[in-house]
Amino acid sequence: MAGGESGKVEDHASTTSAAAAEEEERTPEEEEDTGANFAPLVKLEEVAVSTGEEAENTLFEIKAKLYRFDKSRSEWKERGVGQVKLLEHKETKKIRLLMRQQRTLKICANHGVSPSITLQEHAGSDKSWVWHAIDFADGEQKDELFAMRFGSVESAEKFKNAFEEARSTMCELLGVKAENQEQEDENEEEDKEEEEVEGGFTVVKGMEKLKVEDGKDAKDAEEAAKQQETV
Repeated sequence: MAGGESGKVEDHASTTSAAAAEEEERTPEEEEDTGANFAPLVKLEEVAVSTGEEAENTLFEIKAKLYRFDKSRSEWKERGVGQVKLLEHKETKKIRLLMRQQRTLKICANHGVSPSITLQEHAGSDKSWVWHAIDFADGEQKDELFAMRFGSVESAEKFKNAFEEARSTMCELLGVKAENQEQEDENEEEDKEEEEVEGGFTVVKGMEKLKVEDGKDAKDAEEAAKQQETV
């Protein structure tokens, strides 16, 4: 009786082992196809994200750190580190300065390149520029004083040259002169009004002062000038 029970146990164990081996040897192709189709509950569609730069060409781009002056506390505050760009609109040809923070891509500077903007050296640094601008980075118009610092003197010079070129383009587009050019023209006009060249003498403000040339003294020069008036 014991022998019979032992044989049944061995037969059962053998059958179980064989079934397990057969299950392991079954290939994926032999797996039963249930025909179930699991579709996603929500279908996500690709959405094009607009940066506002699609209609513009990049004229210049460089990495920098931007600061803004806090008037209420009379101190400089860091605005962000990232790529500053000069962008030209493909149709209107207007140029603006745009800077985004490198990690969040948040806009930290966004203003037009106006003919009235002048880059000035930041005290104590040959790698920084300071300027005033009407900025729209926060979605509203603000009069800001910016300071931008670059990694090297060369980078600072490249930015200045690119900015000055962009400003010249805007001056031509708007039919105006840059602020520094207007001052130069005014100085030249004043010089022309004050000086007239007659013969070998420079007559200043109706001959009130005379510059002597060719070794003549002041008296001779004055009489010679009077004679020229009577001719």
